[in-house]
Amino acid sequence: MITIRFVFISLLITCLSWISRSQEVQNSLKHEIDLWLKNPHLEHASVGIYLKDSETGKILAQTSPQLSLVPGSTLKLVTTATALEMLGPDFCFETRLAYSGEIKNDTLWGDLVIVGGGDPALGSAYFKEHYLQNHFLDQWVDQLKKANISHITGNLITDATIFEEQPIPDTWIWEDLGNYYGAGTYALSVYDNLYTIHFSSPGQAGQPTSVNYTTPFIPGLELQNKVLSSNRNRDLAYVYGAPRSNQQIIRGTIPKGRTDFKIKAAIPNPPFLLAWDLLDRMKKANISLNGFIQNQAQRQANRQLQPLAITRSPELLEIIRVINHESVNLFSEHLLKYLAFLIHGEGSTQKGIDVISDFWEKRGIDTKGFFMADGSGLSHFNALTTNQLVNILYEMKSNSSYGEDFFQTLPSVPNGTLYFFNPVNFPGESLRAKSGSMTRVRCYAGELTSYHNQKMLFAIFLNNFSGSQQNAIRLIENLLIRIAQTPALPSQK
Repeated sequence: MITIRFVFISLLITCLSWISRSQEVQNSLKHEIDLWLKNPHLEHASVGIYLKDSETGKILAQTSPQLSLVPGSTLKLVTTATALEMLGPDFCFETRLAYSGEIKNDTLWGDLVIVGGGDPALGSAYFKEHYLQNHFLDQWVDQLKKANISHITGNLITDATIFEEQPIPDTWIWEDLGNYYGAGTYALSVYDNLYTIHFSSPGQAGQPTSVNYTTPFIPGLELQNKVLSSNRNRDLAYVYGAPRSNQQIIRGTIPKGRTDFKIKAAIPNPPFLLAWDLLDRMKKANISLNGFIQNQAQRQANRQLQPLAITRSPELLEIIRVINHESVNLFSEHLLKYLAFLIHGEGSTQKGIDVISDFWEKRGIDTKGFFMADGSGLSHFNALTTNQLVNILYEMKSNSSYGEDFFQTLPSVPNGTLYFFNPVNFPGESLRAKSGSMTRVRCYAGELTSYHNQKMLFAIFLNNFSGSQQNAIRLIENLLIRIAQTPALPSQK
């Protein structure tokens, strides 16, 4: 007969065995990390590492103390997770075409108004089938025809007032402004807020280049071209210019001997371009406008508008998938400002930061040392700990109705921003993660499944390392391989 004493002793032995095995695995992970940290390229670097078991929440390894570090684009995980929780995966943004006044016979006695709803993807190249296969502007023109409008007495007004007037966060650097990845955020963004500049360059290095044209055509754009030809076979040209300013200057170099070399830049005034493009299509359809394109400066709560057309975005989950795969700063900043508008009625960067911080504090995340300056991670003023990011990921994994959907938006090797990693080292979908990089910053965060089928949430931040980005990538990849090779931690029942 099995006695109570025997059962107790058996349980005690099992528990001690689990603790011993757990300690052994943790010591092994700590040893691997300690060896890795001795790499000479990390001698003067700031490093943050945090690993947690995806199922039990047990801490597997961490660096101490947990430092607030620049996360780069891994910050997008915080923004996208918050938006998914607050809006839901099926949420769609709306852009409306409407009018004021009245329609008599074939004339609109009033204004035509484009009302921005904060859609980050309107006309996006990432969603060509959704917006461009049957072009959304052609659909708007068709609705004007259906309403029997062939003449408009007033103006074409762009209403982007649900977002603040300032499209750029205060802490973005001048070098980023004007370039496609530093595009401003408007409640009426369009075509990813980017345009392409087409260059030709002479066969000799160090000579002036020529700007051939841009796509799309930007009305009123004035480009001062200071770009030279170079022996270096890469794009080292940068566009400098303030938002809403048509005066832009391009400096740097492009490869020599090119007839059509392309660089991407930020559209200076997306709402105006959207209206200009619509007006061009209206003219081709013989719909005339007496007035001009005007930007509405302030919200008009009591304005009476009659709807003509509504363009809905792809579902939020698909937008988040693009953000986490392709690291699109513009889309992330849109989500941040839209959350601010949703909660505070004011689509500003600072209000969006407040919404996100409050959201995770209420979920039990310790936000001491969490400093957020934008929604995308482009600002050098962002800082958080790897502990905070992993705990947010754990909340999504354990307590979110959309957790599985969220983790499926993260790229697996060698897709999205993980294209540098060798898929042989991470077969199947054993690594799903978001990367973040800027000068002397390389970070990764996501979920790793070990070779022993243990799932781990992790964040690895490197700041101010020596050597190249490629070297930092190899360092982190090697550490993730070592972690994946570590024997599995016994399950705690």
